[in-house]
Amino acid sequence: MTPSRTTPRRVAIGTVSTAVLAATVLTGAPATAQAATPEAAPTAAASGGAASLRFVDIEGAGGITLKANVFTPPGADGTRRHPVIVLPTSWSMPQVEYLAQARKLAEAGYVVVGYNSRGFWQSGGEIDTAGPKDVADASKVIDWTLAHTPADPQRVGMAGVSYGAGISLLASAFDKRIKAVAALSGWGDLIDSIYSGRTQHKQAGAMLGGTGALTGRPSPELRTILKNFLSGDLSKEKEMIEWGRKRSPSTYLDKINHNGAAIMLGNAWGDSLFPPNEYADFYEKLKGPKRLEFRPGDHATAEGLGLLGLPNDTWTNTKRWFDHYLQGADNGIDRESPVLLKSRSTGAYEGYKSWRDVPSAHRKIELADGKRIHTNWDSGANGGLIFLSSMMDQFFRLPPMASIPLLPRPLAAVWQSERYDTGQRVRGTTRLHTTLTSTAESGTAIAYLYDVGPLGLGKLITHAPYTFHNKTPNQPFGMDLDLFSTAYDVPAGHRLAVVVDTVDPLYIEHNPSGARLEFSSPADDPSYVSVPVRD
Repeated sequence: MTPSRTTPRRVAIGTVSTAVLAATVLTGAPATAQAATPEAAPTAAASGGAASLRFVDIEGAGGITLKANVFTPPGADGTRRHPVIVLPTSWSMPQVEYLAQARKLAEAGYVVVGYNSRGFWQSGGEIDTAGPKDVADASKVIDWTLAHTPADPQRVGMAGVSYGAGISLLASAFDKRIKAVAALSGWGDLIDSIYSGRTQHKQAGAMLGGTGALTGRPSPELRTILKNFLSGDLSKEKEMIEWGRKRSPSTYLDKINHNGAAIMLGNAWGDSLFPPNEYADFYEKLKGPKRLEFRPGDHATAEGLGLLGLPNDTWTNTKRWFDHYLQGADNGIDRESPVLLKSRSTGAYEGYKSWRDVPSAHRKIELADGKRIHTNWDSGANGGLIFLSSMMDQFFRLPPMASIPLLPRPLAAVWQSERYDTGQRVRGTTRLHTTLTSTAESGTAIAYLYDVGPLGLGKLITHAPYTFHNKTPNQPFGMDLDLFSTAYDVPAGHRLAVVVDTVDPLYIEHNPSGARLEFSSPADDPSYVSVPVRD
């Protein structure tokens, strides 16, 4: 480690340690929360009935050391076996991330093992970004748990937030012992998450690279991938996509379905790293027991307060999921509507039989009038900032806003619907279809859907980027784009506005200087936006 990285890393360790101490105060420290060697036995009998905690070293793939902690249930004396839940940490988080939830699960009868993913903090190795080594580590942790705790080999579960969610899903494809998974704020397709619409998610990529370097040891492969990703090097695009494909649970869907683990997926509508669309697509293709939950917020904020031990619906349902599929509890979760959505506007829950059943109709906005815009200038319409904007929407119902009448028309193409006499419950995935002509062979467009009030103030409902390359200049071509899925209620008397511009701080744009984009609607292929609604 070089001197230049030592100081910030120590600052980060101190900051996280402070947060962990705060969580301990909020949740109450386990009665036996003391360090122990890997061979130390649980001390439930001495803990006065509380779940016992010990800190251990586990040998991961290739002989590296994984720092871990183990909770055993109250009164566990080795005379009977208990279901086990393995928790890989999130990106850049220390191994104590799940202490509050792990203790609750242990008190409900589970052996719970949380471990620091390789390459981060005190665990050995380099960051593999949910690659084969991370998957092998998960199996090694299960091996260790079955050998050193009163864990039942027939009742093994995995769960995690973000990075831990991805590793858990991938592990379920390669380890048949895993019977249930709860993957919270994870991904199904890694490339479709941070490279959706063939557009680099700039803020997301920079955040992952920066926090990874601060708290871990990025591998040379990861450094190269991030460099090529953020530089927009098209000559390395196929290489990057292949790297992401190997780290996508969707690639191993057949294996996951064959192994048959019960899988619960949870995410936030405004997730800046892993937008909800690809999780919904992944869910629809699962064949075994499954559940999908979407709530307002950004990446990991829907379950974040639960990590502090505070009441949290996501973690409550996670426990119910494991109680049913690992403990056999008849708690009814298997009979509930498997798709659970929480509206961004009302906070009310809605249950559906499948993702396809979420919208019951579509409102079509005709994009009949042709528009031509200049590139390289921000019109004022944008998706906001990662974490901050969606958290403002989650806690205060204040999404990014723009004055639609004041958007400069040379920089933004704008279409509006009529005013709706009744409220419109937008539910699902909005789709845009148009004909695009560019004066350059490459370019980027960002499409937005706004809820527009009587004074013209637009509240962002959803958006998505779109990038093209190798097109013949001044030659029209079709453009189809799925905007990020959402659940938003448009009040009666409001209208919908579709806005397309070329610059957004969330993304890397590929418009050459001086380029122009034209949107048209040929008679034989009219342009439109289809908005899914629930009547």
